[in-house]
Formats: sequence, C-alpha cells, structure tokens
Amino acid sequence: MSDRYQGFVSTPLGRLLVKNLGLPSPTRLERYAAGAPLVTGTVALGGEGRLSGSLPTVLDDLDIAWSLPTSGEKYKGLVFDATGITDSAGLVALQKFFTPLLRSLDTCPRVVVLGTTPESLTGSERVAQRALEGFTRSLGKEIGRGGTVQLVYVDEGADDAIASTLAFLLSPKSAYVSGQVVRIGAHQEKQAGPVADWSRPLDGKVALVTGASRGIGEQIARVLHRDGATVVGVDVPQAASELQALMRELDGDHLLLDITAKDAPQRIAHHLTTGHGGVDVVVHNAGITRDKKLANMAEDRWAGVIGVNLTAPERITRQLLDDGVLNDNGRIVGVASIAGIAGNVGQTNYAASKAGVIGLVDSLADDLGRGITINAVAPGFIITAMTAAVPFATREVGQRLNAMSQGGLPVDVAEAIAWFASPGSTAVNGNVVRVCGQMMLGA
Repeated sequence: MSDRYQGFVSTPLGRLLVKNLGLPSPTRLERYAAGAPLVTGTVALGGEGRLSGSLPTVLDDLDIAWSLPTSGEKYKGLVFDATGITDSAGLVALQKFFTPLLRSLDTCPRVVVLGTTPESLTGSERVAQRALEGFTRSLGKEIGRGGTVQLVYVDEGADDAIASTLAFLLSPKSAYVSGQVVRIGAHQEKQAGPVADWSRPLDGKVALVTGASRGIGEQIARVLHRDGATVVGVDVPQAASELQALMRELDGDHLLLDITAKDAPQRIAHHLTTGHGGVDVVVHNAGITRDKKLANMAEDRWAGVIGVNLTAPERITRQLLDDGVLNDNGRIVGVASIAGIAGNVGQTNYAASKAGVIGLVDSLADDLGRGITINAVAPGFIITAMTAAVPFATREVGQRLNAMSQGGLPVDVAEAIAWFASPGSTAVNGNVVRVCGQMMLGA
C-alpha cells in the first residue's frame, strides 16, 4: 500500500522529470514514533497577545525547545500569538513575523497561529480575528516541504487549556493535518486534571473502538494502546480471527456483534459496565461504502450505509449516555469524511451518512456536561487496502489533489483521534478536523 509515485520521484530519473515537467514532488512526511520527543528542533515564538506570556511555560512543560526568532537559526516550528490583533491594520504583524522566518524552516515544519474565537468578539476585532482563517489556509498551501499550518481559536478563559492541542499540532502526530481551524472553548464545567505523562496520557482509561479489526480501526486501537488505554475492540463476527489476534497483541478486550443489530447498544453498554466499570473513550470508526449513482441506487444500498455509518453511532452514543456508562471527562469521537463536507460522485448515501456524523457532533457538543466532549475527524484520501483497489487514475488524482500531493496513512487518522481522546483535551469540543493534507476540495 505504498505510494509508488512518491518512490519514483525520489529517484534520479524522477527528480529530473519533476524539475523539467513541473510535476508534484511530495515530501516524505515525518511521523511520530513511540518514545520520541514531540519536537526534534526549536520552535520560534512571536506575537503580542494574552497568550504570549504563558506559551513558554506550556512548551517547557511539554519538553519542547523554544526561542525568540534569531537570524540564521533553523526552526522546526513557529507559534504566533495573534490574539492581540484588534483591527485589520494590525494584521501586518503576521507579515512582519513570518516573512523573515519562512526560509529558515526545517523539513516538515509546524506552524500554529493562535487567535480569539471571532464569535465572542465585536466590531473591528472580530473582523481581524476572522481574517486569520484566510491567512493560515493560504500559508498551508504555500509552505511546502511537508509543512503544516493551523489556526487555533482560544476562548478567553481557556488560556490554560492549550497544551494538548499544541502537543499534537507541533509534533509529527499531525503529519497529514493542515489548513485546519481548531476551537478551544471555556464552557466545560468539569475539567480533567493535569496530564501526568504526555507519553501515556490515557493510562488507566478504557477505549471502545468499533470496526477495530483492520485498516484505520486497527491503527486507532494501536495508537490508543500506545497512549496507555485498555482497548475494547468491536467488529462483526466475520472479522473474529483478526480482531481477537489484535486484541491479544494489545492486551485488550473484544466484542463480536453487528452494530446495527437492535440490541447492539444494550450489549455494548452491558459489556463495558460489567467488564470494565464504564468507558472513557468511544470511537465510532466502523463504516461501509455501497457506491452507486443515485439514479441506480437500490434501497438496501442506501439503508445499509446509513445504518452502519450514522444510525448505529447515534444509538450507541445515546445508550452509553443514558445508562451513565460513559465516565466523567469522557470522549466521543466520530469518523466523518471529506465526502461529507464536499460530496462525491456515486456516494450520496455515504456522504449523507458522514455529514450526519458531523451533525451528531453539532447536536451534542453543547449539551453533554460532566466534562464529556464530542469531536470528529474527516479523513481525505487515506491509503488502505480499500483505496488500493480504486482504479489507478482515480487513485492518483485522489492522492495528489491536496497541498502535500500525497495520500495519508491510517495512523494519521488515529493520531488525531488520540489527541481528541486525551484527558488534556477537555476544552476541545465540537470540532471537526480534516485529516486530508489540506485537500483542495471542501471548506
């Protein structure tokens, strides 16, 4: 499931053709390895806002080296506090900070701009803060060399809740996430305690992962286990051997059932209660496709996709909430799709189901209480066994039509889910983050 084009353009002949024909030349992305530091290099800090005073302490706590910009230095990341920009004239501070530093970035750099949630502001300040979205999305398409650029809006009152998000966005864990807008809120009435060990933030936690036997689900299980969680994998009986082998390897637990069955929510709730005393992280990963243009689509194709991808997560979530199985400071994470944002030919059923996952986030985010959060990831073109079966031309377009000119890996989706799952992410709620290399389609 490797990217053959990327391998070719790294050869002498490939480099020659790229240079002469102007072909895409994707950078090999750096990805996180267990035990490695979050950042292998120095992060330069800039900007004058309400967060600038606390940023050094946050980075120190994460063991991330930082400095003020110095001429001639190389940087692995840039963090700019734009919360102090109060009108459009003040936006020039972005140019003054970034222009001298962009040629001083190492390979696969990380750029994070911090702002204030525009909806909480009025007048010129709201205008200026909203402008940050256009800046970061455009810089994400310019930065190249495997770099990523993100905007993080931080509510006033949530200044001390940014550590988990910076740990993710500044590290190789966010290798295939770029051009995104993350919101950190201050409304949660029950906050988790500090993260004791950033290398194992899920120690002592129980995580449920549906569709866990293979592909993206398998990687989600592996990453959550790496971060310390006891994983309970769920999949259909037909996947029994794969699921059982994976859970043995991860010292986890498993449950074989069809999540669309009438009694599936009750069985899951009972299993988690009796076997684990509850659950801390719920990942709705199970999904299917039954592609056809709508003019040729049979009802069973439609109903099957909606049932697995959307109705089952709704029913399971409601059961776990109503029965009190989801613990305080619990995490619900849905797997949506770029198709649910931008649409796709032949996928009206699939796109509807994945847009519905985003709707589930919207419908619950403000009403959960007890420090529980709900967020979603929206993968773009992820290289899996399923996408390997896509016709070559379609697959190539899918992989190149993003700012990084390549497909992502299942682990990229898993890392974003692990960030949402962290106890340190209690203030990260109601977000839908695309894991798509900043795909050129969609918002």
